[in-house]
Amino acid sequence: MEERRYTFPKEEHLYGQTSVDTLFRKGKSFLAFPVKVTFLVTTDEVPVRCMVVAPKKKFKHAVDRNRVKRQLREAYRKNKWGLADWAEAHQQQLHLSMVYVADRLMPSSVVERKIKAALEKLQEKLE
Repeated sequence: MEERRYTFPKEEHLYGQTSVDTLFRKGKSFLAFPVKVTFLVTTDEVPVRCMVVAPKKKFKHAVDRNRVKRQLREAYRKNKWGLADWAEAHQQQLHLSMVYVADRLMPSSVVERKIKAALEKLQEKLE
């Protein structure tokens, strides 16, 4: 059995104009406050590719946006294995975006709990 590495490497990051445009144009979304999750089943070599967004409209200061993005990435990094295992078991690949929609900062423990719930909700929607 291989050891689980709780990392978020570059190949799991979703980036590139065409990939992101396709995700937001064709993907489905749901709200799991404080995060809006948009997802799209694709054909890719990586089971799940993810991006996090902290809008400038809600957080004017870069330090606040960076904190929110760091919280989202950390929560995803710790809780991604349930979704990644499901995607591999069903031979599906996903593109995923998490947009922070709350207008104030939250503690990291709250963000992590909400991200975990959002990933579980996503898994239910995919089945």
